[in-house]
Amino acid sequence: MNMHRMILLLTALLLPSAALASADAVPSTVDFTTTWFGISALILFVFAYALVIGEEALNLRKSKPVMVAAGIIWVLVALAFNAHGDVTSAHSLVQHNILEYAELLLFLLSAMTYVNTMEERNVFAALRGYLVSKGLSLKAIFWLTGMLAFLISPIADNLTTALVMAAVVMAVARDNTKFVTLGCINIVVAANAGGAFSPFGDITTLMVWQNGAVQFQEFFALFLPSLVNWLVPAAIMVMFLPDAIPASVSEKVFVKRGGFIIIVMFLATIVLAVLFHSLLHLPSMLGMMTGLGFLKLYGYKLKRASIAEYDDSFSGKTQLDGSPAAAPFDIYHQLQRSEWDTLMFFYGVILCVGGLGALGYLNLTSHLMYDQLGASWANILVGIMSAIVDNIPVMFAVLSMSPDMSVNQWLLVTLTAGVGGSLLSIGSAAGVALMGQARGTYTFFEHLKWSWAVLLGYISSIATHYWLTGMEF
Repeated sequence: MNMHRMILLLTALLLPSAALASADAVPSTVDFTTTWFGISALILFVFAYALVIGEEALNLRKSKPVMVAAGIIWVLVALAFNAHGDVTSAHSLVQHNILEYAELLLFLLSAMTYVNTMEERNVFAALRGYLVSKGLSLKAIFWLTGMLAFLISPIADNLTTALVMAAVVMAVARDNTKFVTLGCINIVVAANAGGAFSPFGDITTLMVWQNGAVQFQEFFALFLPSLVNWLVPAAIMVMFLPDAIPASVSEKVFVKRGGFIIIVMFLATIVLAVLFHSLLHLPSMLGMMTGLGFLKLYGYKLKRASIAEYDDSFSGKTQLDGSPAAAPFDIYHQLQRSEWDTLMFFYGVILCVGGLGALGYLNLTSHLMYDQLGASWANILVGIMSAIVDNIPVMFAVLSMSPDMSVNQWLLVTLTAGVGGSLLSIGSAAGVALMGQARGTYTFFEHLKWSWAVLLGYISSIATHYWLTGMEF
């Protein structure tokens, strides 16, 4: 294999895109991969993504380089097609990319607003306060935080779940470095594993579901492999923890008005999204946005009630608990708190790979990976690569190549992309966030010391999937 093809194979695993329609729409007879248009676009993308990987060291937000690269790559695409005598295809292809991005953006925006609102209503803080006040042993906290991370992440995003559970670990035994390290690794593995068997647990599973490769109910076939992925390393690591019982921490946090109702509304919104997609064959984004509309209406009620409390507080009237009222609730503040850098990053990478797909790179890479390596080894390799770069661009690359695979193979790549990021602390958003939360204790090298245990879980989960489905290599 020559150097050019090796670069293509490695780069393909970093190419994030949901622009399947645009890739399919490229005329099969047009291949710009060996032209200066294609080579320049590929070099530009690799350079931009290198800046993304170095985000922490450079202190440069990851959305910035890929957004610039996206614009330049599409200029190259337009020039390539124009030189080929085609002045319409580039416009049509980029529209497909934008449509795919719009569906992702609106879906994630509504989900993030719900999670931010639950956080503002103290839902997660109350859960943390309840756990740290129970006086449980270190091993009990280890198992409980892992189990909750595994069970909550399929509904809420795995990043928020990991942060809440890590706050519990830090609160009960901050000075016990070994417990904090193992507790954080356990939470990262559990949160990533829990998100792998639900369309709402991770953006990668969401993309697979929206693409139609796997139906909603079929994802739950990954429950047992995902559970094995968490239990194997957890059972190993817990043996290295002492049986000590730390002093209980008194922390009482009350859920604000409407918090429990918003939880129910969020679950109902998920059901609505599933019904829109499965029964009405409409984009799931439409169901999520409808649910967001209901949240905004309920937010109006909360705002009116909080304004009354706020006015009473500052007019000298005493609250029931004697504390001043919080500022009036504002749903648009929760909307503004969405992770806009992440949302803009998605725009950049989707447009980047849509452009590379238009130039012919994804068709070539699909042949190198899935035709030559075979689906099983290619999908397992996807999981390994997820430990080096974020699993979202890796899964987007697979979806963009759209290999002809069975449902069980699509479930396999969903599993490996979801849990493979646990092999290294930098392989998932949860791991990166916890390195910041437990700075100096949970580090890249501390996680690396236990990567062998996480790898055993990774291998065991794949073996479990093969055993359940009867698949063969």
